[in-house]
Amino acid sequence: MSAHCMKTCQLTGGAAQGPLLYGDTSLSFWGGVDPSSGEIIDRHHPLSGRFIAGQVLAIPHGRGSCTGSSVLLEVILNGRGPGALILEQPDEILVLGAIVAELIFGRQLPVVSVGTQAFSQLRDARWASLQADGQLTTTNEEGLPSALPADAEAAPCFASRESDTIKLNPCDQAILDGEQGRARQVAMQVVLRMAQIQGADELMDVVQAHIDGCIYTGAASLRFACQLRDWGGKVKIPTTLNSISVDQRRWRMLGVDPAFGEPASALAQAYVDMGASPSFTCAPYLLDSAPTAGQQIVWAESNAVVFANSVLGARTAKYADFLDICIALIGRAPKTGCHLTGHRRATLRLQLPMLQALDDAFYPLLGYWVGLLTGHRIPVICGLESASPSRDELKAFSAAFATTSSAPMFHIAGVTPEAPDTESALGGVPPEAEHHITVDELDKAWHGLNSASDARVDLVALGNPHFSVSECAALARLCRGRTRRRATALVLTTSRAVHADATRNGDIAVLEAFGVNILTDTCWCMLDEPIVSPLARVIMTNSGKYAHYAPGLTGRQVHFGSLADCVEAACTGLAPSHRPAWLTPGVPAPLL
Repeated sequence: MSAHCMKTCQLTGGAAQGPLLYGDTSLSFWGGVDPSSGEIIDRHHPLSGRFIAGQVLAIPHGRGSCTGSSVLLEVILNGRGPGALILEQPDEILVLGAIVAELIFGRQLPVVSVGTQAFSQLRDARWASLQADGQLTTTNEEGLPSALPADAEAAPCFASRESDTIKLNPCDQAILDGEQGRARQVAMQVVLRMAQIQGADELMDVVQAHIDGCIYTGAASLRFACQLRDWGGKVKIPTTLNSISVDQRRWRMLGVDPAFGEPASALAQAYVDMGASPSFTCAPYLLDSAPTAGQQIVWAESNAVVFANSVLGARTAKYADFLDICIALIGRAPKTGCHLTGHRRATLRLQLPMLQALDDAFYPLLGYWVGLLTGHRIPVICGLESASPSRDELKAFSAAFATTSSAPMFHIAGVTPEAPDTESALGGVPPEAEHHITVDELDKAWHGLNSASDARVDLVALGNPHFSVSECAALARLCRGRTRRRATALVLTTSRAVHADATRNGDIAVLEAFGVNILTDTCWCMLDEPIVSPLARVIMTNSGKYAHYAPGLTGRQVHFGSLADCVEAACTGLAPSHRPAWLTPGVPAPLL
């Protein structure tokens, strides 16, 4: 039997063969793949319920969380990972997980990219064999060659460049030579491998870092951090830490199993030991240390990356877990991507319909839908010039957008700093594509986020991303003078800094009187039982991000709505039955 062969762009080395598991939708490994079993748990994904272990997994690219690299490392090391990974376009988050597995743990996962034309032809393939030289052979289920085009245009491939093509200054070279210790030497090796794949010619200084790798995904994430710490690793630049997997001060009191709580807390401490600040928040833009427009930074945590680029005007790539701490250790990052002005312009123009009576549920829902439309392209959204969304609404948009898109930023014409108008966002270049969003599309997104068939609500989940001081105040106003239904829990996550400010202004007292359980340090994408009661079957949230991830992470159904809807559900135990006024033009929203 003859089989069809093609040359690929090798992103990491190795050879593998096995059944081909093909998906035409991008996948976030964090929240999309169970690291302990290898099951695809994103209940919105066409491959939901399939297992990746031993498969040659073909997906266009990753999306969503920066923690995808950590989950990939977990499944590589525990034997639940794919045999190989075929991507349409190179994906830095997934590639980074494979690079760390190879450089630090000596385990190879072959990762290649094949380009758009060849990837689309993989749909009919059932078996794939990837050779060490990058040759890919595929056959269909009848044992016949699959129709891969021999002259398919592959994705741009920088991975084969020699590392010495990247310019290093004397300090960079000294770090690479081991003169500043083993931790920084290995960190520089990782950074240079990624710089090759990204096509960077040199490194650049950065002024601060935000670490997402402090989220506990399993034993591998802890081994990685402890190894860098034990090698003497210390950060070179001011560094904050993302939300961690437990409320570090209260996890025992909350009933968290020590088998999880102890390593999760130890992981956070390993990063603190390397000099990071115990900020423990997924909303570092709310801290006093938030960057200003034009500053070059290294942030991980997908919603924070998008907010920093889009709303603050700071400059960061979407950094994967592990690469974040490596850059913090050396203070240098690849000079590429959104660090450069030319890579920040929009290539997709989206036009909104005329909508009225927008509430706070509109922005996360719109972000969720826009992310699905854009993929890896940077969009400019038109039609909100007179809406004046608040920082909190842009935060909710950013988080939902970052959940479904792999793009590191967006522009909203007349709203975000680099888009005073549409032409500025496009950089004076016609868009590569345009799309008019319809009310029907927004309605489809509404139904997608509302997965619950039961009107009851057992748990109201707020604070993904972490609540701000102003959001705490808004929640307190809605709760004041009302009575929560005892059988419906309301749990809020926020940072220690916001909790302290909201305590001083009296809002925490109001919320606690209403019965809100307030957690710091951790966030909803890391929470399950016992915080999510075993008896709770239906969750309500105002977070587009959590409405997407919760069904896969917790196995619960979800209602999505505004903050006022969430408080109403906490009082009645039922999700409000009305749809937003902006989804039903001409119909006024009911008074609560």
